[in-house]
Amino acid sequence: MSMAVRLASLLSRSVVVALVWLLATAAFTFAADTTIIGPSSADSTSVPAKAPELVVPSVTGQAYVFAKGILEDGGFAWHLSGSVRGYAANRVMTQIPAAGTRVVDTGAPTIVLRLVRGAYPQKGSPVDTSSYRGTKIKLANLAAATVPAAPVTKPAVKPAAKPVVKPKPKPKPVPKPAAQSTRPPAFSVPGAPAEPLDEITLPTRALRLEAWLAKRPKTSANVQNWLYQHAWIVTGAKFGWWHGAQALETLIRVDERVQRQWGLGSKSEAVARATLAEVRRDAK
Repeated sequence: MSMAVRLASLLSRSVVVALVWLLATAAFTFAADTTIIGPSSADSTSVPAKAPELVVPSVTGQAYVFAKGILEDGGFAWHLSGSVRGYAANRVMTQIPAAGTRVVDTGAPTIVLRLVRGAYPQKGSPVDTSSYRGTKIKLANLAAATVPAAPVTKPAVKPAAKPVVKPKPKPKPVPKPAAQSTRPPAFSVPGAPAEPLDEITLPTRALRLEAWLAKRPKTSANVQNWLYQHAWIVTGAKFGWWHGAQALETLIRVDERVQRQWGLGSKSEAVARATLAEVRRDAK
């Protein structure tokens, strides 16, 4: 009898140990399953960062030695276009892109400059490009347009068309060669660049500036454009370019209107009047 009681006690303890082992194994397996099927951080989406942008500074009218520093400080590279070399005292006539243009910071976006000779002698060695390698210009805020693909359809079976007899083409008339546009200078200035024939004439530029000013409010961009056009006309007239005196007469009217409309421009008018007197004197 005692042997039977003792055996029953041993069996009870074995059953308890087995049950405890089974429960522990099931809990471990459940925890492992929960870890495996839980949410993954890889499912989160990330928004791509916007490329940094730069604003093209204004160097038109600046001495070349100052323009280089402004562009370098702004993170830009540059190179020259045209026949006037990169001497320090020469001045910037045009820049591409224009001032205020927003471009993507591709490393060192390259600005194209066109110079005119300054009032001082060209001394030293010319520098026609930046000392470091420039990168391409990429305009900002230009989204690429995507065109949806056309649905694929089976070609319809059309009945055979009757042959169409095409008339014989008439011989095209040979165009006459256009007369080459010439702009004889009003006078000659030693070392002055020739008038670029790919640009509009000085009188046309002055008339367009007058029409442009008619309904323009006083803003920083509008003032900069007026000063740029003003400098181009005055500089070209000093170089003896075609009909410079006529352009200066229109420019003086523009400066007078600027004073009435924007409350500035008296100094620019004085420069235009002094240049007109020089041009009339040199043209005799």
